[in-house]
Amino acid sequence: MKLIYAILILAIIFVSCSESEQTVFTSKGNIDYPLTPEDEALLDSIQYHTFLFFKDKVNKEKGLFMDRAREDAPSSIASTGFALPSLAAAVERNWMTREEAAQITYNALHFLVNSEQSDAADATGYKGFYYHYLDMETGKRTWECELSSIDTGLLMMGIIFSRNYYNRDNETESQIREMANLILGRMDWSIFDMGPETNQPKTISMGWRPENGLIDWGWYGYNEGLFLYILAAGTGMENVEESFDAWLNTYTWKTPYPGLSHVAFPPLFGHQFSHAFIDFRGVVDKYMKEKGIDYFENSRLATLAQQQYAIQNPYGWKGYGQFCWGVTAGDGPGEEYNYDDYEFLGYAGRGAAGPEYNYFDDGTIAPYGALSSLPFAPEIVFPTIRSMIEISGNSIWGPYGFYDGFNYTAGWVNDDFIGVAQGPMLVMIENFRSGLIWDYVMPDPIIQKGLNKLGFEYLE
Repeated sequence: MKLIYAILILAIIFVSCSESEQTVFTSKGNIDYPLTPEDEALLDSIQYHTFLFFKDKVNKEKGLFMDRAREDAPSSIASTGFALPSLAAAVERNWMTREEAAQITYNALHFLVNSEQSDAADATGYKGFYYHYLDMETGKRTWECELSSIDTGLLMMGIIFSRNYYNRDNETESQIREMANLILGRMDWSIFDMGPETNQPKTISMGWRPENGLIDWGWYGYNEGLFLYILAAGTGMENVEESFDAWLNTYTWKTPYPGLSHVAFPPLFGHQFSHAFIDFRGVVDKYMKEKGIDYFENSRLATLAQQQYAIQNPYGWKGYGQFCWGVTAGDGPGEEYNYDDYEFLGYAGRGAAGPEYNYFDDGTIAPYGALSSLPFAPEIVFPTIRSMIEISGNSIWGPYGFYDGFNYTAGWVNDDFIGVAQGPMLVMIENFRSGLIWDYVMPDPIIQKGLNKLGFEYLE
């Protein structure tokens, strides 16, 4: 059934695309890396406990997943986007029935289809996009948050996965596919157009608010926004090629250490989120073609560079080393832990791409930072995770797997779990093991159209 559905999807691509030649981009499946029984058991444990976050922290009737584990947290649409393929991974691992996962997915799409889309301050969304945070009970906008381009994008990637994975001929799965088509078909990208008077003209704006309109900041420099441009191109954004070119022109190529030149973005999540859904192995745009590497290799080099940064440890943070790295977005100790000349941040987009290209590095490590790089560099991720467990044990492990972060210098361990850390960690482990998410996202017509429209090709 999976193969037949993929063939039908690809047939649609060639019928619907007007270009004379279309490249068919395919998933290459799981990563060819030998695993010991101990490796398999370790990944089983991490994935299962991570999955329990999505099993417990959900409004099943609305299919909305919490931003965090704490009881007062709202739903995050990005967390929901990662949750949908996480449920499927649980099905494939026999931790949840397909029927239960399909029903939650159905409920999520049913809510999204029928929730209020208007410019009202308490609507759920507008112009086919959704507010970053939604009330867990009502599903309405909360915290006066933004109508988010990137977080809606992550939600849509989860929906794209779902409409391909749930391919059986029954009422629930048929309705999932129909509602997914409706949601994906009504995205109006014009709301995020950046005019010449804005900070990054032509790039996609980060968001919009009913109180003051467009956020005057676009997707600038290489980051997790790579998938967003492919999604925009595949769902009909006007002049998307021009916008993509403008974004490519903001890239920063760095050589932080010999042999590790790459398009840099200090936080590791920027090298992981797009790869959670799209298999970029061998796939390049014009910028990467000139550099002679693909985005997958770029993420591998960024991962290796961060390990080297931890080994060098220019600021002398406690614990940093060959098998203790993972500087990325997440919670931190906060200023109440400050002492002497040490200053610590709360939640921040931490990152390190070399001694002279890092920001917000305050000695905080997020385990998901390393684990979400498993497909790129398993040879350093496995010993890193084992070392963290050996050194810190239960202090960094809770009911939903690894806590979000820890800081040896401050003597701090987070006591919370965050959906946009849990999701990519689980999904990237599953891609490493089986290629599941890649297999169902890559053949989708939106992804195929987007890659072709933006001029992606296979690296020769």
